[in-house]
Amino acid sequence: MTSTPDQPSRLDRIELLAIRNTEAIAALTTKLNNLTDKVDNLTDNVSELTSNVNSVLARDAILNDVLLELRDSHEELKHNFEQHQQNFEEHQRTTNAALNQLGAILVQLTRIDPQN
Repeated sequence: MTSTPDQPSRLDRIELLAIRNTEAIAALTTKLNNLTDKVDNLTDNVSELTSNVNSVLARDAILNDVLLELRDSHEELKHNFEQHQQNFEEHQRTTNAALNQLGAILVQLTRIDPQN
Protein backbone atom coordinates (compact mmCIF):
# COMPACT_ATOMS: atom_id res chain seq x y z
CA MET A 1 0.00 0.00 0.00
CA THR A 2 1.48 3.28 -1.04
CA SER A 3 0.78 6.60 0.53
CA THR A 4 -0.57 9.55 -1.25
CA PRO A 5 0.69 13.01 -0.59
CA ASP A 6 -2.47 13.79 1.44
CA GLN A 7 -2.41 10.56 3.46
CA PRO A 8 0.50 9.46 5.62
CA SER A 9 1.71 5.91 5.29
CA ARG A 10 0.84 3.29 7.87
CA LEU A 11 4.36 3.48 9.24
CA ASP A 12 4.05 7.27 9.56
CA ARG A 13 0.75 6.84 11.43
CA ILE A 14 2.27 4.26 13.78
CA GLU A 15 5.24 6.53 14.39
CA LEU A 16 2.89 9.44 15.09
CA LEU A 17 0.88 7.27 17.53
CA ALA A 18 4.11 6.17 19.22
CA ILE A 19 5.21 9.81 19.59
CA ARG A 20 1.80 10.78 21.01
CA ASN A 21 1.89 7.81 23.41
CA THR A 22 5.40 8.76 24.50
CA GLU A 23 4.29 12.35 25.10
CA ALA A 24 1.21 11.15 26.99
CA ILE A 25 3.35 8.82 29.10
CA ALA A 26 5.78 11.68 29.81
CA ALA A 27 2.88 13.95 30.82
CA LEU A 28 1.42 11.20 33.04
CA THR A 29 4.84 10.58 34.56
CA THR A 30 5.16 14.30 35.36
CA LYS A 31 1.71 14.31 36.93
CA LEU A 32 2.56 11.14 38.86
CA ASN A 33 5.79 12.71 40.12
CA ASN A 34 3.84 15.81 41.18
CA LEU A 35 1.30 13.63 42.98
CA THR A 36 4.11 11.66 44.62
CA ASP A 37 5.64 14.93 45.84
CA LYS A 38 2.27 16.02 47.18
CA VAL A 39 1.76 12.66 48.92
CA ASP A 40 5.25 12.93 50.44
CA ASN A 41 4.46 16.47 51.61
CA LEU A 42 1.14 15.32 53.03
CA THR A 43 2.86 12.40 54.76
CA ASP A 44 5.35 14.83 56.33
CA ASN A 45 2.49 17.09 57.45
CA VAL A 46 0.60 14.15 58.95
CA SER A 47 3.76 12.99 60.74
CA GLU A 48 4.31 16.47 62.14
CA LEU A 49 0.68 16.74 63.19
CA THR A 50 0.84 13.31 64.82
CA SER A 51 3.97 14.37 66.68
CA ASN A 52 2.26 17.57 67.83
CA VAL A 53 -0.82 15.66 68.96
CA ASN A 54 1.34 13.19 70.87
CA SER A 55 3.18 16.07 72.51
CA VAL A 56 -0.09 17.78 73.47
CA LEU A 57 -1.50 14.53 74.85
CA ALA A 58 1.66 13.91 76.88
CA ARG A 59 1.52 17.45 78.28
CA ASP A 60 -2.18 17.02 79.01
CA ALA A 61 -1.45 13.86 80.98
CA ILE A 62 1.26 15.66 82.96
CA LEU A 63 -1.03 18.63 83.64
CA ASN A 64 -3.81 16.29 84.74
CA ASP A 65 -1.39 14.65 87.19
CA VAL A 66 -0.29 18.07 88.45
CA LEU A 67 -3.92 19.12 88.79
CA LEU A 68 -4.73 16.01 90.82
CA GLU A 69 -1.71 16.62 93.04
CA LEU A 70 -2.75 20.25 93.52
CA ARG A 71 -6.28 19.18 94.36
CA ASP A 72 -4.98 16.64 96.89
CA SER A 73 -2.57 19.21 98.31
CA HIS A 74 -5.37 21.77 98.56
CA GLU A 75 -7.58 19.28 100.39
CA GLU A 76 -4.72 18.44 102.76
CA LEU A 77 -4.01 22.14 103.38
CA LYS A 78 -7.70 22.77 103.95
CA HIS A 79 -7.82 19.91 106.46
CA ASN A 80 -4.64 21.21 108.18
CA PHE A 81 -6.10 24.72 108.33
CA GLU A 82 -9.29 23.40 109.90
CA GLN A 83 -7.23 21.40 112.41
CA HIS A 84 -5.12 24.47 113.24
CA GLN A 85 -8.28 26.53 113.57
CA GLN A 86 -9.70 23.98 116.03
CA ASN A 87 -6.39 23.88 117.93
CA PHE A 88 -6.33 27.68 118.09
CA GLU A 89 -9.87 27.79 119.41
CA GLU A 90 -9.05 25.10 121.99
CA HIS A 91 -5.91 26.99 123.07
CA GLN A 92 -7.95 30.16 123.26
CA ARG A 93 -10.51 28.42 125.50
CA THR A 94 -7.82 26.93 127.75
CA THR A 95 -5.98 30.26 127.90
CA ASN A 96 -9.21 32.05 128.83
CA ALA A 97 -9.95 29.40 131.43
CA ALA A 98 -6.43 29.77 132.86
CA LEU A 99 -6.81 33.55 132.94
CA ASN A 100 -10.16 33.20 134.69
CA GLN A 101 -8.58 30.87 137.24
CA LEU A 102 -5.69 33.27 137.74
CA GLY A 103 -8.21 36.09 138.16
CA ALA A 104 -10.11 34.03 140.76
CA ILE A 105 -6.85 33.25 142.56
CA LEU A 106 -5.96 36.95 142.49
CA VAL A 107 -9.37 37.82 143.96
CA GLN A 108 -8.87 35.25 146.70
CA LEU A 109 -5.37 36.58 147.41
CA THR A 110 -6.64 40.13 147.65
CA ARG A 111 -9.31 38.96 150.12
CA ILE A 112 -6.74 37.21 152.24
CA ASP A 113 -4.36 40.15 152.28
CA PRO A 114 -6.44 43.19 151.37
CA GLN A 115 -3.57 45.63 152.00
CA ASN A 116 -1.72 44.60 148.84
